[in-house]
Amino acid sequence: MGNVVVVGSVNVDFVVTVERLPQAGQTVSGGSFQRFGGGKGANQAVAAAKAGAQVQLVGCVGADADGASALADLAGSKVDTTYVRQTSAAATGVALITVAADGGNQIAVAPGANRLVEEFPTEALAGARGALLLSFEAPDPALCQAAEAAALAGWSVVVNPAPSRPLPPRLLACHPLLVPNEHEAADLTGESDPEQAAVLLQEQTGAAVIVTLGKQGALLCTADGVQHIAAPIVDAVDTTGAGDCLCGTLAAGIAEGVPLAEALAGAVAAASQSTLSQGAR
Repeated sequence: MGNVVVVGSVNVDFVVTVERLPQAGQTVSGGSFQRFGGGKGANQAVAAAKAGAQVQLVGCVGADADGASALADLAGSKVDTTYVRQTSAAATGVALITVAADGGNQIAVAPGANRLVEEFPTEALAGARGALLLSFEAPDPALCQAAEAAALAGWSVVVNPAPSRPLPPRLLACHPLLVPNEHEAADLTGESDPEQAAVLLQEQTGAAVIVTLGKQGALLCTADGVQHIAAPIVDAVDTTGAGDCLCGTLAAGIAEGVPLAEALAGAVAAASQSTLSQGAR
């Protein structure tokens, strides 16, 4: 069993499913409503736990009913929340999600307590080596501190730069495995071709880069070249959280010592399967 530490967000998702996504200024009626656990960090932690890893989540929720519910959901998914802080200074993060009949979505997030993820607890890295998984719904200082501590401890550092923003030099110096989607890769490099964007990012980090391509699978870029990993063909119901599922499953494979291409193939397959049911998990 591999060890995975995730630093990221914990949200509550409010999801409306409709026939088609509304355009700007348009109302689409007739949908159904559901509530799910969400947040990139929490979603990734649950995916890693489902893949068999021993998982610690580092994050922050409000001292409110949503926060208590989120912690209970995570505990039920075998995610250790010892390092998820509760605060009265902000509400638990919330995502408003619209899902269309073809599985496409629109998402708006109020981060709330996720902005207050602060000092990284280095004791979370105690024990055998593993994989640290970071995403960008947490503040840069905490992410950089976590990456530096993990690199020093000999852990693998996996970074999902979503939502995209400039990569901090301190983070790049840890030579992380970057896992953006094709849009985030374009934002980070200015290069619209996913393969060329992957090459540019690999040159920045000196480490492997994975660019996810939705239903087309993913690209794995190393110093030896670029490899395409195809995704199984499925009839998607809801694509929300598919990228989080991929990242969490990938981190679990890396922590277990599975070769990277093999770990990615398993993660792509898991992400495809995750779209067959509603909700980000």
